[in-house]
Amino acid sequence: MNIPENDSGIKTQRYKLLFNLPIQLNQKKDYLITGMEYNRFDIGYSRNFPFDKSELIRFHIIDMNLGLITKWNENWNLVTILTPRMASNFTSGTITDDFFLNATAAFWKEKPNADRPYRIVLGLTYNSTTGLPVPLPLINYYRKFHPKWAYTLGIPRSSFNHYINKKHSFEMALFLDGYFINIQDNIVLPDNQIASKISLTALVATVGYQYNLSKNMALFLMAGRSIEQEGKLRDDDQGDVFLLNDEANFYIRTGFKIGIF
Repeated sequence: MNIPENDSGIKTQRYKLLFNLPIQLNQKKDYLITGMEYNRFDIGYSRNFPFDKSELIRFHIIDMNLGLITKWNENWNLVTILTPRMASNFTSGTITDDFFLNATAAFWKEKPNADRPYRIVLGLTYNSTTGLPVPLPLINYYRKFHPKWAYTLGIPRSSFNHYINKKHSFEMALFLDGYFINIQDNIVLPDNQIASKISLTALVATVGYQYNLSKNMALFLMAGRSIEQEGKLRDDDQGDVFLLNDEANFYIRTGFKIGIF
């Protein structure tokens, strides 16, 4: 992912690796999901700030995923996922503040062979980095209403898809993106406030293209613009202490994916 430099003088690049492996447990087709996700953020600055930026250049997020998909009844599956996370600049190994915990529980119903295939996911997700001590809604409704057209409505992502053929497809999408990461060596600001976290929240609209190399492998490219974007330094209570970036910006993402499930 690349967010080029804007008027704020900040640019961001992200390199992401995601791997999840489903393991069938029984004849009912219950699955154990194990996997991990790694994100590296490289942030560049072309303007001066009233503090030392040397600790704010490279960040890492490491997630370990452990989940269970089980048949709830004839139509619905129950999905539960526990995600321990480390998110830090890791300047001094690991410390307690680098660790976070996320959890998701959702019901999933899918009819891929129906005349108009659809998928419904309804659930709750708890993310310790949002600053909200309550689970938040997870909603996803996918409907393929025509052999070449489909849409997805939900939180945190909605999209509209056009399938030209088995190889080529286009997508318009609206989604939330961002991060919340610990800073190991606290930054003292000119007003004597202490910054111990860095965060980015962006609402992004994109147009994307996907090329299917095979049934299970694809290349994709999406480009668009953030509608709202806020990069901030925060204190231990997740309060705002310094605004880094609130300028809308271009957003580019490309990658390669393999689906085995």
